[in-house]
Amino acid sequence: MALRARVMGPRELLLLSAAFTALLVASILLLPSLLLGAGGAGPGLFPSSPAAGDEQPPRYPVSFAYLISASSGDAARAARLLAALYHPANTYLLHLDREAPAGEHRRLAELVSARAVYARAGNVWVVGRPNLVTYRGPTMLTTTLHAVALLLRLRRRWDWFVNLSASDYPLVTQDACLLPDMMEAFAGLPRDLNFIQHTSHLGWKIKKRARPVILDTALYEDGRAELIRPVNITTNLRRLPTAFKLYTGSAWTMLSRPFAEYVTMGWDNLPRTLLLYHANIISSPEFYFQTVACNSRRFRNATVNHDLHFIRWDNPPKQHPLHLTARDYRRMLLSGAPFARKFREGDPVLDRIDRDILRRRGPAQFAYGGWCAGDGDAVAALCGNPQEPGRKGAVRAGAGSRRLKVLLGKALAPGNLRRKQCR
Repeated sequence: MALRARVMGPRELLLLSAAFTALLVASILLLPSLLLGAGGAGPGLFPSSPAAGDEQPPRYPVSFAYLISASSGDAARAARLLAALYHPANTYLLHLDREAPAGEHRRLAELVSARAVYARAGNVWVVGRPNLVTYRGPTMLTTTLHAVALLLRLRRRWDWFVNLSASDYPLVTQDACLLPDMMEAFAGLPRDLNFIQHTSHLGWKIKKRARPVILDTALYEDGRAELIRPVNITTNLRRLPTAFKLYTGSAWTMLSRPFAEYVTMGWDNLPRTLLLYHANIISSPEFYFQTVACNSRRFRNATVNHDLHFIRWDNPPKQHPLHLTARDYRRMLLSGAPFARKFREGDPVLDRIDRDILRRRGPAQFAYGGWCAGDGDAVAALCGNPQEPGRKGAVRAGAGSRRLKVLLGKALAPGNLRRKQCR
């Protein structure tokens, strides 16, 4: 989505800022009704099963809740990523930007509903009333927080929340028989750990991101996603905060369930205070979770300085990372990261990841794992009914799991963890 900006006079900016703040406060006050309402799918959700039931009994050591965010033109990519990530123990929420054409929203719903296994497991959901999202605006952040609230309300068991875009792709399977897997690698970790890349050294972001004041029209105007900036950006700058310390980092995170509940409920008011502050920051997803975690007494010591992604940047870094290709395949594997970005749609390296790492026979197939393994007709039968007794499969470490464990071991080494934690 292209960034469009127009100038605005000081008086007009002040009036809109006040109106926006009132709107944001009202939305926060209404959030508990979303979380505490009666059972069911919840507003604006298209479920893969008739209704969300009670929290699921544990069948696997850990499970994950995934948000897959997509923009206009990304319906097929989001569906492919979902199939590559899929496991019946996890929970999946897909959000397609409201700016996408109605036909594309229907196509995404059709692609999801066409997979019978999603309905049988009842763990895939599509946001039926999606948000209008402005690139680099706070609506990117509010969409993520909206997803966290919905995933908590579904009352399914999950241990970590992971936000991905349609241009991401996994480098490990979710569970496996003698293959790389997420579950085996994370099974032994404390459940309160958050994987959030962060630093307090803001550098160029002070002038370009933290101090300029912006407004996101998608928060208060229907059908218009645009960032509004002050007339004179050199004079309309705010001071850096003194009531808390500002941190920045990657927008891609893995949040523990306790931390997800904390940023949603905000029982000591820090998350709400910081949400209001970040409403006028450019690229607020690169600041918010970092600042909340590192200013919280409870979570600052449970924050791992890593985003669990392989990303390749220009030197010096530009606004967007470089697109990954077959030339990056070996470096992706050696990184040990469970995810990589950014990929072009249909790039041949995705087929290679499917074939060599995920052992998928094609984009329409699921990744090989304990719940979905076999040959010929056995594959279709096994993957078609994940709830059948005996379909849990073995969760055993493979090469990818060992690579991921090496990465986690380095990040969690006592000296390394404390040295890089909330500094």
